[in-house]
Amino acid sequence: MFERPDQLEQWLPFLLKGVPLPLTSSRLLRNRRGSLAVDLGTANTVVFVKSEGIVLFEPSVIAINEDTTEVLAAGTQAKEMIGRTPGSIRAMRPLRHGVISDFEVTEKMLHYFIGKAIGKRRGRPSVVLCVPSGLTGVERDAVQDAALAAGAAEASLIEEAMAAAIGADLPVAEPVGSMVVDIGGGTTEVAITSLGGLVVAESVRVRGYEMDEAIVRHVKTSHGLLVGGEEAEAVKIRIGSAWPLADDETAEVRGRDLASGLLRRSVIAADEVRHALTVPLERIVEAVRATLERAPAELSADVMQRGLVLVGGGALLGGIDRRLQAETGLAVTIAEEPLTRVAVGAGRSLEEPRLHAGFAKGRARRRRAGTTR
Repeated sequence: MFERPDQLEQWLPFLLKGVPLPLTSSRLLRNRRGSLAVDLGTANTVVFVKSEGIVLFEPSVIAINEDTTEVLAAGTQAKEMIGRTPGSIRAMRPLRHGVISDFEVTEKMLHYFIGKAIGKRRGRPSVVLCVPSGLTGVERDAVQDAALAAGAAEASLIEEAMAAAIGADLPVAEPVGSMVVDIGGGTTEVAITSLGGLVVAESVRVRGYEMDEAIVRHVKTSHGLLVGGEEAEAVKIRIGSAWPLADDETAEVRGRDLASGLLRRSVIAADEVRHALTVPLERIVEAVRATLERAPAELSADVMQRGLVLVGGGALLGGIDRRLQAETGLAVTIAEEPLTRVAVGAGRSLEEPRLHAGFAKGRARRRRAGTTR
């Protein structure tokens, strides 16, 4: 039921509340072995299968033949096609800021990922999807509808910040404040949890891709080169940082010269990249401060004592823990394997139906009888 024996003690206060089971089919609850937790992110999609763990980690990209609507590729293979396809093929990310921008394309991508995750298992799985806390009701419905259209028997939602806190082993069920910051590709989620809920939450559309765009603008302005988002992301991963580091490295960028129109290479330094990232990093710091200001005094005191935990791809940016610690005065810890913590947390909610009932947001929606895909 629990991944580690000591987790029973962590969850006991919540279980003692006697939260009722969700109003779902008893057959589905008995068949939770085939249940999935899906972190449907703007950058990556991570799938957790109950009793198995993480089974899929792929970019949230799909390539479609626009003439036939045939799915040509999804995930890693589709990402390699971005910017390199002929006119009849479109390689795209169907989510922006954690919100579905193209429903039909998202459905096709989810169908591909769910099918790949469950393999040859029979039956339709129940799916828990992670969503940003700032989504509207309409946007939440769209996520559930996409999962149902993709073949799920049942779809429920869990907020990314709560899933991240569970996945990072924070004591979310206890009467103590725990702070988590999830810097994803589409949004940054900041929250303080206590007694099984999000007491204060902030969802800001500052994301990893905004950092890539900042690097693109800097290279264009300072080096006279037009580079793509993939090239900017590679630079960020290689030498990007939020705090001065010991080795001031450099990286080579390749793009089109704005003056001659010819291809050219240039060298960019780590301090240039750090300067380019100033604005998105400041917005993340402001979101943390705003969350602390809105928190009750008792929970703020808990956070001051315990610090915060970083998850998400943005947690891998060099020195971001030191930057947040310097700006907020809090101790900052980067979770182990930060890219998968949200999916793991959502997956753990599947291990115990009562936890799933407590943390899932809104009613689970089920596939209507007789519908086919």
